[in-house]
Amino acid sequence: MPEPAKEITNPESEPDAATSAAPVRPRAGFFSTGYSSAVPLSEPFAPVFAAPEAEPENAEAEDPDRPWLRINWEIKALVPIACVLLGGMLLFLLATISWRDPERHTVLLVAGAGAVVICGVLLVVLTYTVQRPMVELQRKIAQLGAGDLNVSVSFARRNDEIGDLGRNFNQMVQQLRETREEIERLHHTQMSRAEHLATLGELATGLAHEIRNPLAGIAGVIEIIGRDLPQSSPARAVVKEVRQEIGRINHIVTDLLQTARPHPPQVRKSDLNTTVEHAVMLGRQQALSKSIKITLQKDASLPPVEHDSDQIHQVMLNLLLNALQAIDVNGEVRVTVKALGEMAAVEVADNGRGIAAEHLPNIFRPFYTTKGDGTGLGLSLARRIVEDHHGRIDVTSALGQGTTFAVVLPLRRAVALEPAS
Repeated sequence: MPEPAKEITNPESEPDAATSAAPVRPRAGFFSTGYSSAVPLSEPFAPVFAAPEAEPENAEAEDPDRPWLRINWEIKALVPIACVLLGGMLLFLLATISWRDPERHTVLLVAGAGAVVICGVLLVVLTYTVQRPMVELQRKIAQLGAGDLNVSVSFARRNDEIGDLGRNFNQMVQQLRETREEIERLHHTQMSRAEHLATLGELATGLAHEIRNPLAGIAGVIEIIGRDLPQSSPARAVVKEVRQEIGRINHIVTDLLQTARPHPPQVRKSDLNTTVEHAVMLGRQQALSKSIKITLQKDASLPPVEHDSDQIHQVMLNLLLNALQAIDVNGEVRVTVKALGEMAAVEVADNGRGIAAEHLPNIFRPFYTTKGDGTGLGLSLARRIVEDHHGRIDVTSALGQGTTFAVVLPLRRAVALEPAS
């Protein structure tokens, strides 16, 4: 048996053996003063380390005041490794050493090695399945941003979400490539058309001047002949017909000049009803020979519209002549002026032959016509003038029912309209 633990007594008054009370049991080291008692740390726990078989089974019941520590046989020893005196309390730090520790260390070592292997495998798998495709995708996007549309990703063959991403990327690049090719074709076509129109414009300008000068002389002579003819002379009808044809030729020459040398509109606020009415009056003279009725419905509430009255007059006249050419005889042309919020609209509707659906996308192209006696310049010139006013022309037509052209202009030219849907 180890020696019994020494008793910790009060350092201020240590009684003698005769008057001393019962021994003070060590209880975590409480002291009544700030003085510390230096004792070997192992001595207060000497009873604890005694062999268990040396103690009776009922020892705890016989001496309840004695501190007992039941030790699991798994624990080999309690080793004091540090103590601290804090606020009158002596604190002990004990370490337990178990016979199972080596086994635990082995298990932990094996588990740690397994975790490292698993992490390594996961890292390799993630690198192959995620990181490499993302690096490739980033590189291809950089090439795409630099203008190279001949790129594609190799992981599009995979049958997972990464493969779906790759296929979508390749499809997007293919669509971009096709769109760029279409834009290049359109640009080439427009450049060729612009060169063609420039050549025709120079030719038309020269021809217009060469035609207009003698045409003015012919018109003057016809006017003199008409005045000298008696009222009952049958030749007056011929003179009237010649005068109308001269007007038609003069109109064609004017279209050629305006197409070849377009001028920016000279806009000012004026009454759109008046501009349209002047065009209708001229159109009615052309409609008499075919017994076609032209009606005009004005909008008195329409505020002044910023427009070039001469150019819009030309637009209305072109639309009216186009409508008259689409009607055989005994037809009707309805012209309607109306306000649409911040816009003004002029509709020219006829009940003529109508336009086939396959021709509608091309009717505004220069020199495109479905009529044998047309030049194909009227509608092209009309659209250019309207677009110069920041407006648009809409058209609806049905074969055998007629055609309706709608000219939409902003009340203020500074406001651009959205294209028709």
